[in-house]
Amino acid sequence: MRPIRPSRTARRGGGARRTSPPVVTAVALASVLALTATGCDSGKDTAEGRAATASATAGDPGATGDGKVRIPDDIRRKLKEHGIDVDQWKKGAWKNWNRDDWLREANDFVNPIIKGLWNPDRMRRAEDPDKPVDDNDLSGDQGVTDPTPAPVKAQAIRPTYHANAATAGKVFFDSPEGTMVCSATVVRDPAHPGRSNMVWTAGHCVHAGKKGGWYRNIAFVPSYNDAGRTEGQLESATRDQVAPLGVWWGDWAQTSEQWIEQGGSTGGQGASYDFAVIHVTPEKGGDGKSLEETVGGALPVNFNAPAVPKVDSITATGYPAAPPYDGQRLYQCQDRPGRLSLNTPDPTMYRIGCTMTGGSSGGGWVETGPDGKPALVSNTSIGPVTAGWLAGPRLGTVARGVYDSVSRKFAGR
Repeated sequence: MRPIRPSRTARRGGGARRTSPPVVTAVALASVLALTATGCDSGKDTAEGRAATASATAGDPGATGDGKVRIPDDIRRKLKEHGIDVDQWKKGAWKNWNRDDWLREANDFVNPIIKGLWNPDRMRRAEDPDKPVDDNDLSGDQGVTDPTPAPVKAQAIRPTYHANAATAGKVFFDSPEGTMVCSATVVRDPAHPGRSNMVWTAGHCVHAGKKGGWYRNIAFVPSYNDAGRTEGQLESATRDQVAPLGVWWGDWAQTSEQWIEQGGSTGGQGASYDFAVIHVTPEKGGDGKSLEETVGGALPVNFNAPAVPKVDSITATGYPAAPPYDGQRLYQCQDRPGRLSLNTPDPTMYRIGCTMTGGSSGGGWVETGPDGKPALVSNTSIGPVTAGWLAGPRLGTVARGVYDSVSRKFAGR
């Protein structure tokens, strides 16, 4: 299986590319499971990114009336607790990935906004963090793995993406290996009906798992490259053309403890729990509209989706970045799911035929329920070394716990 990055063993299906990251802990403020690395590229910092300055959002404490936004005191304190100087952080200290400085545990992660960091060039050059799985390396099979599905060719979604896939977008982040990208979906917030600021993605898109910590500068861009421009056309595109609905920074994130403790870059470790929820806030402060209001919708999450034999069809959406794709355009695959079992104690995963590659990791899997309405039931996590299928976790009590925790945290705000 591959989490979408070519590798001799299993690779994640849509996250960030990385070497051997230091072991550290960080989970709360911007967490995302990193199981499949389906389409991340590590880009180089541009002059604009290096000159960017850290800021909080306009709605945060610390924002001033002079147009200059300050890092909130709570984030400043949290950084200080870990020996991180805020002024140095915003000047580039976030690029220090020393083991002792890379936060790992839940509630340790901080993600101060750096205005202008995610410019068009940096977004365009981001890599996928895929980590593939060898089809012959399924020694943990519980005996309920169905035959490998036939490949289903991914279909390009017609632009504009806002009109045809309004809840889809990209998650960008920085890792020790460089600038990375995943896919993600806007989901409903039970505490704020019609005004959600919650995004669903893969755990490996926010946290490196058992041998690493939280990634940095995590941001969500809904309807990325809305007009479907080619990579060449994007070289001269403005930020408004690349991110027409703005850049939304993660001000909190959470993933499963299983991913943090077990998640690995290859082999599929932790894949059954490779999911995450990010709460976001607009970089520019915005007009008071939520993310859901801005994009025009949000998907409900079904934590009681039927078992595989009862699911007729699942549609997976994402921005595949590994060849033959370039990560700039949105695709979908539709197939009847089968079962994939990796480890005896872990829940069985959904698996579908799909040619999407790394970069699509974290993208939503949607099933139409008995009421005829779509709901998110999984996300892309892993895939084989050679493209052809994708697997995603079946969402249950652990996933609901992550989702509800993020919703409750912002319930009174």
